[in-house]
Amino acid sequence: MQPVTVRILHPTAAPGSGELAASLEAARGQNAARLARRFGKAGAVDVRIDMGSPDSRTFGQRLRELAAGVAAAAGLVVLGSGAIPLAHRRDLSDLLEAAASGERRALANSFYSADVVAVGAAAILASVPDLPSDNALPRWLREHAGYRVDDLRRRWRLAIDLDSPLDAILVRRGSDLDEGLARLVRDRLARIGEVVRDPAAELLVAGRTSAATLRWLERRTASRTRALSEERGLRAIGLAPADGPRAQRPPRSVLGLLLNDRGPEDLGPILAELGDAAAVDTRVLLAHRLGADEAGWPSAEDRFASDLLLAERVEDPWLRALTASARDSTIPILLGAHTLVGPGLRLVARRR
Repeated sequence: MQPVTVRILHPTAAPGSGELAASLEAARGQNAARLARRFGKAGAVDVRIDMGSPDSRTFGQRLRELAAGVAAAAGLVVLGSGAIPLAHRRDLSDLLEAAASGERRALANSFYSADVVAVGAAAILASVPDLPSDNALPRWLREHAGYRVDDLRRRWRLAIDLDSPLDAILVRRGSDLDEGLARLVRDRLARIGEVVRDPAAELLVAGRTSAATLRWLERRTASRTRALSEERGLRAIGLAPADGPRAQRPPRSVLGLLLNDRGPEDLGPILAELGDAAAVDTRVLLAHRLGADEAGWPSAEDRFASDLLLAERVEDPWLRALTASARDSTIPILLGAHTLVGPGLRLVARRR
């Protein structure tokens, strides 16, 4: 068994970022510090939180730089500071075991949407291409480097990632978010909790939800579930040329098509026709409207304000109208990202 290095990537908030982005950075920082302590106790010999302000480097570039600083005879676990906040000791041990193997193998929390990857023979990472994000690393290791890549997708808790202040609220992890800013979301959480315990009610889930999540809802909640599962590969960037035979079509959403015709101010009425409560992945709607590249979306501060139903804080007119419609709807609606409509739904349904 070889020694294991752990690197936790913690991007600091960009200069001029607002209160909500700062709150998310704080929650991620606390999560990174907790994971660093736990990886050290589990046997990693070199654990470091790699902090840095956002820059033009791709994930692949950062990974090559990290690999250059890792001993040739060491395995590597690399993850983001918002990753796996609900990990158990067994999860960390399994990741360290894969990294310590010295073999051409890797272990990720998810093959297609990785937030943490353990690599046994880490020297290969010196030649990784300019991957735009960590989501593509398992696929590159398998298809281009010839590694055996396993994942832990059956452990739902490992799919949770802190991508928004809403996610920190869902997992009840540390955040310096003012309680007044979270008031609307906490109210909606309580109301949706009442809906899922009502056999006569129906919950609508729209976005990057999975069959596993829907099965859990069917088994563990009293309400019926209506689902629009869309664009689950949104952030799993392909490795084929954009004009090649495997080129992907632009993101499209059924709910987005409805909003094209009726406008964002009709989100609440549309959802009220379909269910008694709703959880909506707005990133799919933004990708439908503006493309998959987040650089063309409303600012992170706008997206976070929308997740908290703070319409008055959203500068983008389209997203502000969408958020106000959800906030003022006759049914409780939560807006968010992948965690909300994926593993976070279990936390929503269990909340009292």
